[in-house]
Amino acid sequence: MNPLLDKLQPYPFERLKSLVADITPASAYKAISFGIGEPKHPTPQFIKEALIDGLGGLSSYPATAGGEPLRAAIAQWLERRYALPNVNPATEVLPVTGSREALFSFAQAVVDGSKPGARVVCPNPFYQIYEGATLLAGATPYYVDSDPARNFGPDYDAVPADVWRDVQLVYLCSPGNPTGAVLSLADWKRLFDLCDEYGFVIASDECYSEIYFDEEHAPLGALAAAHRLGRGFDRLVVFSSLSKRSNVPGMRSGFVAGDAAVLKKFLLYRTYHGCAMSPAVQAASVAAWNDEAHVRLNRSKYLKKFQTVTPMLADVLDVRLPDAGFYLWARVDTKTGLSDTEFTRRLLAQYNVAVLPGSYLGRAAHGANPGENHVRIALVADVDECTEGAQRIVQFCQSL
Repeated sequence: MNPLLDKLQPYPFERLKSLVADITPASAYKAISFGIGEPKHPTPQFIKEALIDGLGGLSSYPATAGGEPLRAAIAQWLERRYALPNVNPATEVLPVTGSREALFSFAQAVVDGSKPGARVVCPNPFYQIYEGATLLAGATPYYVDSDPARNFGPDYDAVPADVWRDVQLVYLCSPGNPTGAVLSLADWKRLFDLCDEYGFVIASDECYSEIYFDEEHAPLGALAAAHRLGRGFDRLVVFSSLSKRSNVPGMRSGFVAGDAAVLKKFLLYRTYHGCAMSPAVQAASVAAWNDEAHVRLNRSKYLKKFQTVTPMLADVLDVRLPDAGFYLWARVDTKTGLSDTEFTRRLLAQYNVAVLPGSYLGRAAHGANPGENHVRIALVADVDECTEGAQRIVQFCQSL
């Protein structure tokens, strides 16, 4: 077996299962889970119908590069969403079977693990796929802690120059998981300057980009930042998905877009990797990318939940509205005196509400785990269930 597999850490949800294995949740309450970031809003009917209408394509092997209609739909969406000119659907767009598999496989294609000291920069706390992809590519993760003073955005100026010299790939997530932080244009300029100086590739995970709270101020994306700063897409690739945007996590549909030279090599890798998207899923994806009405409706539902739940929880926890995304990142120790793991255990036992300990999403890389004493609260259920769950959290905190 590949010895690098032994470096992988248990996934956060496996650790959560172990943490609460001896807990019997309070039977007086219906279970409410804020633990897993799985969209729960209904899938739009027109997407289901497009999937059914596309079933005739199952008689053919799909191309790894995806069909021209899907690549064109994605390119046009990028142009509309980010005011980009002339995204080339043939060379600058590649459909993928969900952003998760693409984020993992990207490191395998980009990183040269044979080079001594190969490093990959990851945010901290983070989506654990970045770490696993790094380790299995033969590189070493370097964790950049989130900064509460920057609404939990990562502080890239804290990375020493001798580290940057060995960096081959930078993973980032904007809007961030779990913190919801969105990189500013100044943040992107700093990253691009570092990219030009040291020659690494940037992998920007933007799967939460369409969940935000102000229709007039959508989160800035990496490609848009590059365009505004007058540079091309050199060594820049973004990852996006329909899962959160269109409530189709089971469809496994996303894309990568950006540097044509990087995508050409990534496509070569994927041709061997065997991950072509089903023709039926491609047909449904075209329909989803071409429609914004259902996305605006989706956002309105999240806005209502965040407007209801955030002030309730702010009375008993250290929490505020994130820049974007569907998570609340709440510090629990300052007002309850409990660690994130003890808070999670006792909340489940007494009120049958599940949250995810923040320490499970971070690493103690620079003396302390920046996720420690926080919990991630995924507001993915409907507004009534989220409100009830928040009420129980308030009751729990007030009972301490």
